[in-house]
Amino acid sequence: MKIVSLITARGGSKGIPLKNIVDVNGKPLIWYSINASSNSKVSETWVSTDSEKIAILSKEYGAKSLNRPTHLADDIIMPDDSIVHFANCVDFDWVVFIQPTSPMIKSKYIDIGIEMIESGEYDSVFTATKEHWLPRWNKNVEPIDWDIYNRPRRQDKPELYTENGMFYITRRENLLTSKLRYSGKIGVVEIPLIDSFQVDTTEDLELIRKII
Repeated sequence: MKIVSLITARGGSKGIPLKNIVDVNGKPLIWYSINASSNSKVSETWVSTDSEKIAILSKEYGAKSLNRPTHLADDIIMPDDSIVHFANCVDFDWVVFIQPTSPMIKSKYIDIGIEMIESGEYDSVFTATKEHWLPRWNKNVEPIDWDIYNRPRRQDKPELYTENGMFYITRRENLLTSKLRYSGKIGVVEIPLIDSFQVDTTEDLELIRKII
């Protein structure tokens, strides 16, 4: 069973220019994902990118690089299309799709996901963090799924899983059939809150630099 990882890292970013290689305490952001993957059970670590600069850096850190077509690298395209493109170019049985915006990623989390797949119980897994109920409001200042006259206690509401986007694992044949990063029987790799943060904004970046 050949298990590879794919890190999708396009060059453009509106929020943070060249976000995927922005400095995070002396290392480019993508290094954290490449390092975690390289020290996990995956046999190959790949980076799909439209940026020559990202491709060169990725190779320096030991990853293989796949050129991503321009039409798969804009702000509108979901990364699922890039994973399918990868599956049509590279041979593997299972892929660990890693988003480089989660620098708290660790090889042990990837290995837990791989072990879940190896058990035969799941067709796909993804990372998530448990979320305790909190009162949420929409932008019209209206409560979402709760009543201010009958405010529930946190203990009375079920815990939920929130996807944190760290990584997803799926079988190649399922990916090519569904065109999705997960399908079939899906399992969850639970990530502690402290390791679940993503870098999407400059505020996120400053927070990560303080806690990493």
